[in-house]
Formats: sequence, structure tokens, C-alpha cells
Amino acid sequence: MIRVQAEDFDLGAEMDALTGSRKDIGAVVNFIGKVRDLDDGALSAMTLEHYPGMTEKMLADIEAQANTRWELQETLIIHRYGRLEPGEQIVLVITASAHRQSAFEACAFLMDWLKTKAPFWKLEESDKGRSWVEAKQADNDAADRWQEPGS
Repeated sequence: MIRVQAEDFDLGAEMDALTGSRKDIGAVVNFIGKVRDLDDGALSAMTLEHYPGMTEKMLADIEAQANTRWELQETLIIHRYGRLEPGEQIVLVITASAHRQSAFEACAFLMDWLKTKAPFWKLEESDKGRSWVEAKQADNDAADRWQEPGS
């Protein structure tokens, strides 16, 4: 399941809604990404922009790849957009499977690919002005570990 929304989310409520009373789920792994302040403490806000329709399609493609690679009972990706302040939640990924290894690996895969392939743009506002966040080589390196051989 995928949601791109401006509203905040509640981890407990989302996990309950996703897994309910299912007895076939033995592992649930989640990741929450938050707006982090700059090293000098000067970040006042981050604005996340996206292209509606294109963003959901890309997230659905990434989610489908995870479900092809691992045996998952459920997945959830929530990504927020709009103006967010330091400490606010940006993204939630939940993976549920019968066994922990699949849930851990799928969650890591989803986050690595969301970070590098999802069409979101981040504009930071600080006392130094506004600037777009550029891609980091470390994020690309993390995503590269999930490349299929020969791709």
C-alpha cells in the first residue's frame, strides 16, 4: 500500500491497520525518516515537492520489486510532502513477513531505493537562505547493492 500525503502519520495506528489480527505474520519491520536539523542548527524547514501521479507510480514500482524479491505478507509506504520542520516525520516504511530476514531486507531495500529513485525534491530553508538538497553518493552506493546481476 502506498500513500503520498501532507498529513502526519501514527506508527502504531498504521501497524495495527496493516497487520490486524493476521496469524501468518511473524516479523514486522519499520523505518521512520524525520527532518533532521543541519549541523549548525540553522534549519528552519524543509519543503518536499513531488509530481502527483508520477510519484505514486514510481513508489508502486519500487514496492512491486520488493514483493517480487522477498516473500512479504504486507508492505506500506507513506511519504509526506509540503513544508516540514526539524523533528517532523517524512517517511514511513513497514514490511511484514513470516520471517524476520525478509522483512529486514525488504525494508532496507525500500528505503535505499526510495532515497534514490522516488521523484521527491527537497528545499531547505535556513538562516543562510534556501537551497535544494543534492543527491549524495553514499545514498547511490547504498542503492547499488540491490542491483540485480546484469542490470
